[in-house]
Amino acid sequence: MTFRRGAEVRAGAVVDIHVIDLVQAAKALGVGALPASLRLILEGGAPALGRAAKTVRRAQGRLGQSARGGQRRPAWAIPLQEAELAPPIPDPEKIICIGQNYRDHCQEHGVEPPKTPIFFTKFASTLTGPASPILLPPENLSRQVDFEVELAFVIGRGGKRISRQTALGHVAGYMVLNDVSARDLQFADRQWTRGKSLDSFAPCGPWLTTADEAPDPHRLRLWLKLNGRTMQESTTANLIFDIPYLIEYISRGLTFRPGDIVSTGTPAGVGIFRKPPVSLKPGDLVEAGVEGLGELRNPCRRDRR
Repeated sequence: MTFRRGAEVRAGAVVDIHVIDLVQAAKALGVGALPASLRLILEGGAPALGRAAKTVRRAQGRLGQSARGGQRRPAWAIPLQEAELAPPIPDPEKIICIGQNYRDHCQEHGVEPPKTPIFFTKFASTLTGPASPILLPPENLSRQVDFEVELAFVIGRGGKRISRQTALGHVAGYMVLNDVSARDLQFADRQWTRGKSLDSFAPCGPWLTTADEAPDPHRLRLWLKLNGRTMQESTTANLIFDIPYLIEYISRGLTFRPGDIVSTGTPAGVGIFRKPPVSLKPGDLVEAGVEGLGELRNPCRRDRR
């Protein structure tokens, strides 16, 4: 995961009820140097990931000793409830999103399920933390901001023309992502880039659950609540195109890099197709979760910058 510590953004790991500052802990525990960026740790491949895992194991042991001996908490451990969580990968090279990847969403949209994946991109400036506000644009720009809970995965090992059989070996882990969308801009432009890419339109996290600790990504319940009311509820078993297929399809022409984010699409229940339509407004609270991966809790406020 990634968290803010003062003016810095640092790579960390969740250990029980603490966030471990991986850079500081690796030095203090004699593991060696680690980059401050989670993306750079992924780019470092097996050696860097091995040092990160070793740091976590030693931190677990040290925290256990401190608790049993009544010692002070080490400086590299921060209580999770006090940590400001940032997007797990705040600086990806690419954010790729899949459209119309649930049959029930296609049905509510009034379109036939696609024969091949529909993918589009969001900008890195859309990324925001799991508890950060969703910034609603001025009303003279958009009045129809919508929500979309999705399962996202992060590439750990890059490559091109990756086979479906080896695809999951390229996945570093999974997280929750809310593909926030300005529907009036999306429909007016007749393409999706602007409507999907306003600032803060991709809350994600709360952390990256590594692939070795994640359950089957194709058997996960996902949900979204708006002010406590369930709006979306489904399972990733309903994906039209599964993760190995998406990796194979996208990598035919694009080179994946460590840290790239792919968001796999949303199920039915989005606001624009409800009767009457539902749009986000200042003061709303959007809670989006995926089974075993955590939950986002993002308040909405007007962007007055």
